[in-house]
Amino acid sequence: MTTSYRIVTDDLTGEDVADLLRLHLEEMQRWSPACKVHAMPLERLRETDVTFFSAWDANRLAAVGALKELGAGRGELKSMRAAPAYRGKGAGEAILMHLVAEARARDLTWLGLETGRPAPFVPARRLYEKHGFAECPAFGDYVSDEFSLCMERVL
Repeated sequence: MTTSYRIVTDDLTGEDVADLLRLHLEEMQRWSPACKVHAMPLERLRETDVTFFSAWDANRLAAVGALKELGAGRGELKSMRAAPAYRGKGAGEAILMHLVAEARARDLTWLGLETGRPAPFVPARRLYEKHGFAECPAFGDYVSDEFSLCMERVL
């Protein structure tokens, strides 16, 4: 059975969202070398070049994700995270599909993201690959190496 999620533009003031973002940052710090933690803190996600979304199953937070505009028709996916109770239940996929649709609605022609190569990141990489993202050269301030992986999708 597939759950239908309600996805909204989020102002990042809810405690559920803050808690999930704290968990996200804690896990990135646990799974990544300090110089490879690129997750944005809540304050950065509120800046004008980022639009943040949350996915809800009735009144329960299921997932979050953000679209950062890079300029010149390019965007970056940030803070993609399913709540622990919603892993493997389509919440991350729902946010990803929403972000891709939002990028298209903004006439972006390219989406990029950075993720890790180690085992904890494999489910995320598989999700991105399923939706047309492929490994690409590093962009922005990222450096592709044995830990970091940049991915892209042309829209």
